[in-house]
Amino acid sequence: MFSFLKKKKTVLYSPANGQLVPLTKVEDPVFSQGMMGPGIAVLPSSDDIYSPVEGTVSNVFPTKHAIGLKTKDNKEVLLHFGIDTVELKGEGFEVFVEVDDKVQEDTLLARMDRNYLKEQEKIDTLMVLFPEEKDFPEVEEKDVQASEELFELN
Repeated sequence: MFSFLKKKKTVLYSPANGQLVPLTKVEDPVFSQGMMGPGIAVLPSSDDIYSPVEGTVSNVFPTKHAIGLKTKDNKEVLLHFGIDTVELKGEGFEVFVEVDDKVQEDTLLARMDRNYLKEQEKIDTLMVLFPEEKDFPEVEEKDVQASEELFELN
């Protein structure tokens, strides 16, 4: 009864196969010091990148290195592919979604050519950031699978 009054929670899913790590372990102070907001990082073991939340695509960066999402409960999410990858001007990335597309955890958003990034001496760490969030759960390092549920956010 009154289930419509319950506030929907955002469920965070892994965007890729790989190793989940806290943002503090990311090799760029902009991310590791939380300047872009709290979040998670995944050291990917494959090229496919899936949506970390259910929601809507709000932004596809022209350089294909990041995608903005908005959850059903209006949380802003930034999915950032690699470190200093904006410099690649879209090379090494293939994006499969457009602004206003509805997405869920099994939606393939993009493909990142990790070998190309390595050739260009770029780090392929994926970051899922919540620029407007203050409270964020502690992240434990562990192996994860793409679309695996990680935790809920209030």
